Amino acid sequence: MRAIIYCRVSTDKKTQETSLQRQKEELMELARSYDFTVIDCIEEQESGYEIDRDGIFQMLDYFSDHKADCLLIQDETRLGRGNTKIALFHQLRKLNVSIYTGLQNGELELSEPDSMVLQIVSIVEEYQRQIHNTKIKRGMRKAVENGYDPSKNLTNRHKAPGKERKAFPIEEVVRLKQNDMTFREIANTLNGLGYPVSKATVHRRYQEYLET
Repeated sequence: MRAIIYCRVSTDKKTQETSLQRQKEELMELARSYDFTVIDCIEEQESGYEIDRDGIFQMLDYFSDHKADCLLIQDETRLGRGNTKIALFHQLRKLNVSIYTGLQNGELELSEPDSMVLQIVSIVEEYQRQIHNTKIKRGMRKAVENGYDPSKNLTNRHKAPGKERKAFPIEEVVRLKQNDMTFREIANTLNGLGYPVSKATVHRRYQEYLET
């Protein structure tokens, strides 16, 4: 697997540099023991309670862009503390990222309280998604009843001559993307609304929309 190593200390004191180096060396050894390919090693000196960290967003970009498969950290507190830690674990779980720690010398085993919190967050998020999708369906039904014709919503028709383009509301795709939904989730939502499109099609049309 392709791995990202993330090392963090909480202050910028000179003495902490040795801690960063030690974390990196131990995690490189962990990667070798599992025969992982290390894509990048991210090091930063920031508070674990702070979520606005360059290293964190750099790490998440690797996983969002499917350039890496797993994360290596010394222990769970290196990723974050308090609510920041829970939020990051939840985001990584949504991205299907495997987490390995040097402390446990293998895959991360969350504490029972943390696992319970993550389960509650997932349940709440799923209900929020269902409410959101239901609102979309109700809105679309109302629009159709008022004369809206989805088949006329063909954007960028000239870019695919000779091939019929699937009709779906690109404006809705943009709005759902702004709500931090993945292209797979958006495709599932559109399928539920009666638009049989794939994740790849949604992604391509979204990119075309951004280029116009």
